[in-house]
Amino acid sequence: MLASAFWALAAAAGLGAAMVTTRLGLRYATPLAGAAIGVPSTTLAFWCLAPFLLDAGGFNLAAAGIFALVGLFFPAAVTLLTYTGNQRMGPTITSSVSCTTPMFALAGAILFLGEALTAGNVLGTGAIVFGMLVLTWTDGARTRGWPLWAIALPFAAAALRAVAQVLIKAGLALWASPYAAGLIGYSVSAAVILIAARAGAPRAASERRATPWFVATGLLNGGSVFLMYIALAKGQVSTVSPIVATYPLFTLVLSLAFPRQERVSTRLTLGAVITVAGVAVLLAF
Repeated sequence: MLASAFWALAAAAGLGAAMVTTRLGLRYATPLAGAAIGVPSTTLAFWCLAPFLLDAGGFNLAAAGIFALVGLFFPAAVTLLTYTGNQRMGPTITSSVSCTTPMFALAGAILFLGEALTAGNVLGTGAIVFGMLVLTWTDGARTRGWPLWAIALPFAAAALRAVAQVLIKAGLALWASPYAAGLIGYSVSAAVILIAARAGAPRAASERRATPWFVATGLLNGGSVFLMYIALAKGQVSTVSPIVATYPLFTLVLSLAFPRQERVSTRLTLGAVITVAGVAVLLAF
């Protein structure tokens, strides 16, 4: 349990940092262009390290198929949804809403992996929903700087991320290789992203300035995914998912270091804290 929690917390730290570097990169490039930089860069890193970290001894074709299936939408679609949400709403709101992943992950774990539902699950979910209301509510004297529908972007990313966690856990039961899960999944996602980018608008010259930020974002996200898969190999989805979802705390702290990128107001801070507190309740009970 402790080992799984440690790896999940390390993954949360990386994801929190990636939300801030994403915001910096989005100053110069579109979400699709950013994903076309970050995901393939991370895939290349996975392949470069494969001779040292990949254990193919327990290869299982069914597990490899599950990892490839996950790669069709994670991190590909999740990256696009997160980048777009980040661009429209900023990293704090996007990461806070994204921490609803445990609601979806717990449902999947209960239905498909046989994990138990506890009173803490219900209390934590209630706190998360309340945190979402705090984050999205504005009074008549203030104008929200983004359309309300944009809140669906990180919610969709959270749901897909949860599906990925449940499927990866099932795949790891067949082939206990977190690195293989990351390598195969990222390889498929890179192909999906590059096809989508090729079909989109041509790259602008300004996107060159975004490259370092999105390479950093890709490496942070890729490293975090690998750490999360290690945690899933060692523990249950109901333990790992809530801990990984605490990454808004890291985003908030780092956002304070870049005040020009986002104004972290009392309301945003309160909403993020309530949401993460709900995740803590999910974990504690």
